[in-house]
Amino acid sequence: MQHPVREFARPDFVQLRQTMRVDEALKFIRDYRSPGQSLIYFYVVDDQSRLVGVLQTRALLTAQPDETLADVMIRRVIAIPENATLLEACEFFVLHKFLAFPIVDQERRIVGVIDINLFNEEVFGIPKTETSDDLFQAIGFHIAQTRYASPLRVFRFRFPWLLATIAGGTVCAFIAQAHQQTLQRALVVAFFMTLVLALGESVAVQSLALVLETLRLRKVTPMWFFDACKREALTALPLAVATGFIVFLVVLVLDHAVWPAVVISGSLAIGVSAACLLGISIPTLLHAAKLDLTIAAGPITLATTDITMLLLYLSMTSALL
Repeated sequence: MQHPVREFARPDFVQLRQTMRVDEALKFIRDYRSPGQSLIYFYVVDDQSRLVGVLQTRALLTAQPDETLADVMIRRVIAIPENATLLEACEFFVLHKFLAFPIVDQERRIVGVIDINLFNEEVFGIPKTETSDDLFQAIGFHIAQTRYASPLRVFRFRFPWLLATIAGGTVCAFIAQAHQQTLQRALVVAFFMTLVLALGESVAVQSLALVLETLRLRKVTPMWFFDACKREALTALPLAVATGFIVFLVVLVLDHAVWPAVVISGSLAIGVSAACLLGISIPTLLHAAKLDLTIAAGPITLATTDITMLLLYLSMTSALL
């Protein structure tokens, strides 16, 4: 957020002379070849290319053809200095609620334009909103977090989600206690509990990262969720087989018994498949509930994965060993 705003400026902006007539300006705009970005405002400059006014599209279209731009432009122009930071540019949007601002040098010559779409996805990862007011409020919320949050406020913001990790660990402790006899009878099962949890978390995080990236770019629908689960299931199958085979060899070397190796590797393979699906399902549900995925998705997904993996692992080993 402390990067110079000039690094994010777009070079595609329309610059019009104040001595031009409205019909000349319209012809110039029609002939202008934009590289694909939308043109929100038109900027008026003097003979030395210094910014002196701004034109809204509506004012330009309703003006008389023979009027000069100096007569119809808005002379009070709010511009962002080129040495401003990205955080300071955010404050301009929240304070003035314009959709774009020119960036000017010390001579008030335009060096680029920055618009609100930059903050929509690239800077804050804010999902697209139906109205610009919603986006201004979201940007303001992120600014407050960035600049004004005290250590206590940050603690209050982040700690509740870490309670999910504590709760998950506590549940796992109760699950292990419930299978105490199995762990005492087959000590090799206890040896691989750490591997089961670590592997499940790793697989879940991989799926979680893919889903979070997708959720930023598209709208979630039941059909998308079904297709995502189907794709992840096809991905989980070779992952489960590969990890299960490696663990089978490791258990066989350590315990010199085929059946425990089959049971442990098989339960771990099933757990890996479940972890893949959890990595998709939990962030999708949190997104549907409009919770902050950047804070909540990780702890909740990992805690749920730990519980599921350990429950599958100890339940299968208790039943079959």
